[in-house]
Order: sequence, then C-alpha cells, then structure tokens
Amino acid sequence: MATAIHGHLHKRRRVCSAAVPVAVAPIDSLADELLFLVLDRVAAADPRALKSFALASRACHAAESRHRRVLRPYRADLLRAALARYPTAVRLDLTLCPRVPGAALAALSSAPMPSLRAVDLSRSRGFGAPGLAALVAACPGLADLDLSNGVDLGDAAAAELARARGLQRLCLSRCKPMTDMGLGCIAVGCPDLRELTLNWCLGITDLGVQLLALKCKKLRTLNLSYTMISKDCLPAIMKLPNLEVLALAGCVGIDDDALGGLENECSKSLRVLDLLTCRNVTHTGVSSVVKAVPNLLELNLSYCCNVTPSLGKCFQMLPRLQTLKLEGCKIMADGLKYIGISCVSLRELSLSKCSGVTDTDLSFVVSRLKNLLKLDITCNRNITDVSLAAITSSCPSLISLRMESCSHFSSEGLRLIGKRCCHLEELDITDSDLDDEGLKALSGCSKLSVLKIGICMRISDEGLIHIGKSCPELRDIDLYRSGGISDEGVTQIAQGCPMLESINLSYCTEITDVSLASLSKCAKLNTLEIRGCPSVSSAGLSEIAIGCRLLAELDVKKCFAINDVGMLFLSQFSHSLRQINLSYCSVTDIGLLSLSSICGLQNMTIVHLAGITPNGLMAALMVSGGLTRVKLHAAFRSMMPPHMLKVVEARGCAFQWIDKPFKVFYLPPCKPRCRRFEVELLFVLTLLICLL
Repeated sequence: MATAIHGHLHKRRRVCSAAVPVAVAPIDSLADELLFLVLDRVAAADPRALKSFALASRACHAAESRHRRVLRPYRADLLRAALARYPTAVRLDLTLCPRVPGAALAALSSAPMPSLRAVDLSRSRGFGAPGLAALVAACPGLADLDLSNGVDLGDAAAAELARARGLQRLCLSRCKPMTDMGLGCIAVGCPDLRELTLNWCLGITDLGVQLLALKCKKLRTLNLSYTMISKDCLPAIMKLPNLEVLALAGCVGIDDDALGGLENECSKSLRVLDLLTCRNVTHTGVSSVVKAVPNLLELNLSYCCNVTPSLGKCFQMLPRLQTLKLEGCKIMADGLKYIGISCVSLRELSLSKCSGVTDTDLSFVVSRLKNLLKLDITCNRNITDVSLAAITSSCPSLISLRMESCSHFSSEGLRLIGKRCCHLEELDITDSDLDDEGLKALSGCSKLSVLKIGICMRISDEGLIHIGKSCPELRDIDLYRSGGISDEGVTQIAQGCPMLESINLSYCTEITDVSLASLSKCAKLNTLEIRGCPSVSSAGLSEIAIGCRLLAELDVKKCFAINDVGMLFLSQFSHSLRQINLSYCSVTDIGLLSLSSICGLQNMTIVHLAGITPNGLMAALMVSGGLTRVKLHAAFRSMMPPHMLKVVEARGCAFQWIDKPFKVFYLPPCKPRCRRFEVELLFVLTLLICLL
C-alpha cells in the first residue's frame, strides 16, 4: 500500500512539474542597469569573456555594444569598425597602436562620434595636423586629449587643436617643435582648458605662457617643467584665479630673482608647487614663494636647495602644508629641527637620499609630526634603531614607510614596525637585516598591500608563512634575491593573498614549478618576475598562462628550462601580455614566432637567445605589429636586411642594440621523462598552429 501511494505521489509530482514550466526571462528583457552590472563582473574576471558573451545571441551582441565605454584597439585599421560597433564609447585608448596613420584618423570624419570625450595617443606616431583635424571634427564633445611624445607635432597641429573648443584637459609633453605661436592658437581657441601639460616643450617661452594666462582663466593645473620660461611669465601665472597645481621642475630660468618678484603677488588658489631640480633656487627664493602662496598644501624641493634653519623657519608661513618633498637635498645643522617646529600639519615627508640626516634630528621631527601618514627615508645610511624607535612610537598612524637600504637598522628595531604601526599599507625595507621574527611581527600589519623585502638574506619560508596567513589585502610583494625563500613560502602567499597583482621572485633560486602552479590561482596577477630561477620550466609557465589571464609583464631571463612550449601557452592564453624578457632562455624561432601572435605585445628583450636565428627573428618582427621597443644583441644588426628593419621602425618600433658578451651558466639537467613530454607537446601544438 505504502509503495503504491509513493508511486502515485511521484507520478503526480512529475505531472505537476511538467504542467508548470519555470519562467525564464529572456536576456533582452532585462534592464540595462542589471545587465551592465553582470558585464562589469565578467570583464573584471576575464576581459576576453565579453567577446564570448557578445557571440551568444543578437541580444547579447547589442547589450555588449551598449555597455562598452572604453575602446583599446590593437591596430589602427580596426579603429573605424570599432567605433561603429560601440557608438556609446566615451574613451578611445590607442596606446596599443604604435603607429596611427593620419588616414586612420581621417576615416573618422565619415562616422561622427558625439559621445567620445577622451582620446589617448600618447604612445602613437604617424599622424600630423590633418589627422588631428579629422579627429576634432569627428568628436565635437572631445574634452580630454593626450598627445604626449608627439615629437613631430608642431604649430600646425596646435592650430587644428584650437578647433576643439570644449577641450578641458590637454597633454603635450615632449612636443618639442611647438612654439609660442602654436600655444597662442590653443589659448585663443580653447578657453575652457582646466589642465595643460607642456613639459619638455622646448619651443615655449614667456610670451606664449603670458597669452595662455590671459585667455585661459579656468586653468587649474599647469605643467611647465623643463621649458625655457623665466621670471617674466610668473606674475601672469600667479594671477590665474583658479590655478591649483603648478609644476616648474627643471626650469633653469627659475631662480631666486624670478621667485623674488612674486612677493607682491598673492595666489590664494595655488595648492601644489613643484620646484624639483631647480638648482638655482635657494632658501631666499623659497621664502618669497611661501609669502606669495599662503595656502600651499604640497611643496616639492627635491634636488633643489640645502635645508637650512632659515628654510625651516620660513615654512611657518604655510600653516596648512601637508606634503613636503626634500629628496636628494643636503640637510644642514638644525635644518630638520625647524621643519619639525614649523610644519606640524605635515602628513607626508620625503627625506629620500638626503645627506646629513641624523638620529637626533629625525627623532625630533617625527616627535612633532603627530599626523604623519607617509615617510620616506630611503638610503639614509647613518640613522639607526634610535630613529626607528622614535618613528614607530610617535607616528602610529603611518600608512606608508619607505626605508630601503637603511643598513644600520637591526632585526630588533625592525620588529617595532609590526608591533606599533598596525595601519601600514605600504612598507619598503629592501636590503635590510629583517629576519623571520621580524616578518612575524609585520604580520600584525593586516592592511598591507605593498611589501618590498628584497635582498633580505635572513628571511625564509617560516616568516613568509605568517605574512600569507595575516595579510589578505596584499597586492604587491618583492622578494628579489631573498635566497631563503622556496615553494612553501610562495604557496602560502598565493593561497592567503587572493588579490595579488605583482610578485618579484628574481634570483630566488630554490623555487620550482610548484610555486608557479600556486601563483596561477591568483587570477589578478599581472606582473611576474622570475629572472634567474633555474628550476622553473615551461610546465610551470603554462600553469601561469592558463590561470593568470591578466598577465601583462613577464621576466624569465636566465630561466634556462623555459622553452618553446611555454611560449606556445603564452600565445594561446596570455592575450594581455605587454612586456617580456627572454634572454638566456631555451626559446627558439618557433617560440618567438608564436609570441608574435599576441596583438598587444609592445616590449621584448631578447639579447641572448642561442636558439634564435636572424631569419626567425626577422619573421617574428615582421608579424608583430604592435611592438614599440625591442632590445637585441648588436650582432643581429648586420645579419638582418636593413630595408626590413626600416619597415619595422616605420611601424613605430624602436630598436636598442646591446653589445654584451654571452655568459656561460650552468644548465641544470632536465629529467628525461619531462623532456620527452615537452618535445611531444611542442610537436602537437606546432602542428595545431600550422593547421589553424
């Protein structure tokens, strides 16, 4: 009876389930807001997945087209098609295209892009004034344009830019042919400019800057670093009512006399002033500046003038100063003490590479700066644990502490950091006496996102395990030449730090493919340096290629067991790769040619590769359309046809020829079974590539 009832209920349940189908909403019925949230998560996990999504159906294709806001085409000839498919894009990033011919920009005139507001051409060449004219005409809403490194752009190009009347941000770094005439056109045509960068524009003088200050009253950021300006343009600049950031780094015409003329001026809006490497400026000129800009928040005097008591006293006129950079300055007697007395509101202080810093002065300064958040004392080799004790006790709220090559700190002193500065997010103690007990103490800094502990010869896996267990937010770790590290420590970091983006294991000779296999689980990893690790092989690199789809920078120099198999896996899975160093690997023409299929690859270093032939190298260079820089051994220069090299250079690739002797290294024996597997796999993959 029970069995019959059970059978009846089961049959009824099946009938009901068949009669009431589950309603599944079609994807095109979802609101764009919900759909775009899904696509955002898909793109964060694997940008290439968006292409698969678009191929699923017409509705998915249309949704992906509406969702895309940033375009990064690999080739300039794809530009028109990309803009046609994504009409709602607001930013066009052409940094992956080393050469953008004017014809490619001219093609935009037939398909206006009213939504496009930002264009980045900072790494592209091949266009001139006609191309910029077409770009401006096709993008009436253009507000942000980056033309950095436009070494061929002059006044004619500037005249075309002047037609973009809505332009708010313009970067012209290293546009050396441009003169005051071109700058004048921009000043008259673009009155809404908020941010303008002119560093290394050697043709710009006081006349052009004065006209700019007269016409562009809305300027907030102005970078005139390494230009030929003098004191004559400073009064006009200081009259800009909204100017907040002014960079004058490396301006030889800026001296005490130029700054002295500002005493009668007063800019209440200026917040940031950069006088880096203005070597003709002394404390006298700085005194004039602080009188003219009483509301200054950030001041950079690095490599500028000696830090004297007079300089320290003048900072009393800057009660709101929060950032002071004195990198490379000579600290005179009592100079730091007066800074501690005058700058009680400081939140960031840089004393990197300063001479004359003593324990007494540094201890006094940090005891006064209770709100300090960032401190840089890199390469201050005379300070000891006395300073470190004062720093950790007086500044418990530090979020950034950089103290590379401070060789007189002991392991006991370094432990104070972890015990007292629990809010640290960035710590650089490269080349120090750190040991495992110190790492254990540092594990108390659970918010660490950047940890640089390279050349720390006393640390081992035991200490690294504590970091992996206690610092889940770690994104960047540098273990360069930390010889005591092996697979166990790296595995713990990989398992405990899922947000890891960059790791440097160069010359950690004990690590093997086990480390790479564990790191392959870190999906956000984009930078991997394993130079000089002879025990890693293509098997481990293949794990990285499959698991880390965002990998952009890879250094495998002197990894002798990495061969063509690893390159084939990279070409298949690492489509985000931008930079690679292959010197002294076992890669041959096959592997190099497979790498050339990565469209976004821009930078290659292949100085010493015994398996590379001139013909194979030339073939790879001809196929790689996105290369911008290649470092080669000088011996190849005479072996390759000059006309073919010119073709590659014409596409925007620059060659760097290195004449270094080949060094013979011990090659670890390869296990026969592994070697046979690699040979068979290489044969299969090569056959598949040929068939495709």
